[in-house]
Amino acid sequence: MTGDNTQSIPQDQFLIMAGNLLHRAFVDSTRTKAKSIYREMAAGKIVSLTSVEMEDKSTVRFDIALDHSEYLGSINFGAFRSSVAVLIASLGENLKKEEQIKVFTEQDNPNAMIFGVTAVTQESKEPNIMVLGADMTSGNASVLLKLMYINHEQFTAAQETA
Repeated sequence: MTGDNTQSIPQDQFLIMAGNLLHRAFVDSTRTKAKSIYREMAAGKIVSLTSVEMEDKSTVRFDIALDHSEYLGSINFGAFRSSVAVLIASLGENLKKEEQIKVFTEQDNPNAMIFGVTAVTQESKEPNIMVLGADMTSGNASVLLKLMYINHEQFTAAQETA
């Protein structure tokens, strides 16, 4: 969050909270409700997930969005939900290791970030990689969680040059 209401929360706590929110929205909820959220996100909308009361008694709204422009194949709810489940599991595994998770930020905006935890799934023999991003630049008491598919070829190219 930006402005006068800035409160910093440790990365591991933020990722636990994000993982729990994703789990509640897409794994614990009914298929109908989860699919409804997915459809709105797939249509390019930002969806409000919930509001969370922080330790200082301030309230932060969590929204969610999806960028599936790099998804290979025809995305559907089942494939999306599988990616989210793998992402939640990967977040949990990385947090258990108690190692610092790499964070990539925009050059001029440290409040827009992507966490270096990946969820690799395969659909029709094509690998798809989902990552979690967060954007806290709105100036409001809100956090936008971004689920994004990234191009797997950048990893292949990096291995070939190594």
